[in-house]
Amino acid sequence: MSFPLVAPMFPAGREPLPPGMTEEDRAQLLEAKKYQGWMTMGMESCAAKTVIAGVGGLGIGAFFSLMSSSFAYEDPLLRQSTQAGMNNTQKAREIFKEMGRGMWKSGKGFGKVGALFAGIECVIEGYRAKNDMVNPIAAGFVAGGVLARNSGPKAALGGGLAFAAFSAAIDLFLRREPSDDD
Repeated sequence: MSFPLVAPMFPAGREPLPPGMTEEDRAQLLEAKKYQGWMTMGMESCAAKTVIAGVGGLGIGAFFSLMSSSFAYEDPLLRQSTQAGMNNTQKAREIFKEMGRGMWKSGKGFGKVGALFAGIECVIEGYRAKNDMVNPIAAGFVAGGVLARNSGPKAALGGGLAFAAFSAAIDLFLRREPSDDD
C-alpha cells in the first residue's frame, strides 16, 4: 500500500537496485558499499588526515629541495676546493649524498608543518562541528605558535599570527567562488 508524500521504506539489504543490476549483483553491491563506508570513515578521521598531510609535506619538501639543490653546485671555485683529489665517481657520490641529506631535512620540515596544521585543524573542526574560515585561522595560529615556541613568547605570538594570516589567505583562495566564464 502506497501513501502519497511518504518516502517508501524497505528492509535493510532489500532496497531497489540501480538500473542494469540484477538480484545476483546485490551481494557485490553491498560489499562495495561496506568498503566505501570504511574508506569514508577512514578519510574523515583526524589520524588519517594528519598522516596524509605529513607524507604529502615530506614529498613536497623533498621535491623543493631537489629542485633547489641544482643551484648549489654553480660555483666552480667552491667545487674545486671541496672536491679536490676526488675522481668523478667520488664527486658524484658526494653530491648525491648531500642532495639526499638536504631532501630529507627539508622534507621532514614540510612534513612536520603539514601534519601539525592538518591535525590541529581537524581537531578544531571536530570540536566545533563546523567547516568555516575560523578552523584554518585558529589552526594556523596554534600551529605557528607551536612551531615558534622555542624562540620565546613574542616569537610564538608572531609565528601564530603570521601562520594564521597565511592560512586565511590560502583558505580564502581555495574557497573562492568559481568564475562564470566557463
